[in-house]
Amino acid sequence: MTEATVQCWLVEREFGTRNIVTLVYATPDGSRYQQRERSSTALQTGSAVTAATAVPESDLEPVEDEQTRERYATEVERVTDQYEPDDPI
Repeated sequence: MTEATVQCWLVEREFGTRNIVTLVYATPDGSRYQQRERSSTALQTGSAVTAATAVPESDLEPVEDEQTRERYATEVERVTDQYEPDDPI
């Protein structure tokens, strides 16, 4: 049996130290998220970062802060207005 997935949208991208990029994908309502880290080299040579991705439900974390939930939901709305799910972003 395959695990259910949720379509999540890119809501945050942060360039950190040591060439690590943190990507945050969130559910449309902003209530859950998944954080991923990739090296800047992997971003250039690996698969593209897309506007949306399917995330297994068990990999999603709750967003505890109301302001963050609202910010994520607003960003999802902006991204869905501008991009298709498989568009590189």
